[in-house]
Amino acid sequence: MNFLQNHIESIIFCATDPVKPDEIRQCMSEMFEAEIPLDDILNAVDDLLSKYEDETFPFQILQIGGGYQFMTKPAYQSSLGIFLKQKSKKRLSTSALETMAIVAYKQPITKAQIEQIRGVNCDYAMQKLLEKELVEIQGKSDGVGRPILYGTSQKFLEYFGINNIKDLPSPKDFSSEVNEIGEVNDPEYNALASQAIAEISGEAIIEDIPQEEIPEEEPNEDLPEDTSTQNEQTENE
Repeated sequence: MNFLQNHIESIIFCATDPVKPDEIRQCMSEMFEAEIPLDDILNAVDDLLSKYEDETFPFQILQIGGGYQFMTKPAYQSSLGIFLKQKSKKRLSTSALETMAIVAYKQPITKAQIEQIRGVNCDYAMQKLLEKELVEIQGKSDGVGRPILYGTSQKFLEYFGINNIKDLPSPKDFSSEVNEIGEVNDPEYNALASQAIAEISGEAIIEDIPQEEIPEEEPNEDLPEDTSTQNEQTENE
């Protein structure tokens, strides 16, 4: 088992993305020219998880996006930040954070629905999130005009270090009767959802422009056109 574990450890170590258990099993089966049970793979990985929980190691193996990946422990974040010179970079803007939080908790969702909740245009924020591949197009709604539906991506799970979208922290008072989530221009929802996302993002650095330069009110022509609002207005006329 230790021999198998060493091979699995080396695979996870060299991988740039989370490695799924079945990928490891296929690799091991091909190398040993024999079918390796998935349970053997999972047991070996569990031993590795326990091994790197020891405080003597500055890194750990985390289950992220359905796979396994080596990550440095939070205690060493400061030194890594200095080494990688990330201090000068900007974090995800407030508008993008709110937009991403709404997508994460209400997906699949249309751009018009996001704007109804936020109360402002979200073209720019959506474009930045799409560029960074944190959100993705997940099809079209059956509603009038068949607007585009957005949801979180695999990269979203990997970036925020969660294995499943269900692992997102629940905003406080999320189900409160006095806070009907999803109503037009719901500031409570914006605050609660973005706070929950911020809890898992910590010191995440992914934005590269100052927040004050974001033209929130100006539409972005590069964003896939969502004609649902126009169609609804035409139908009402």
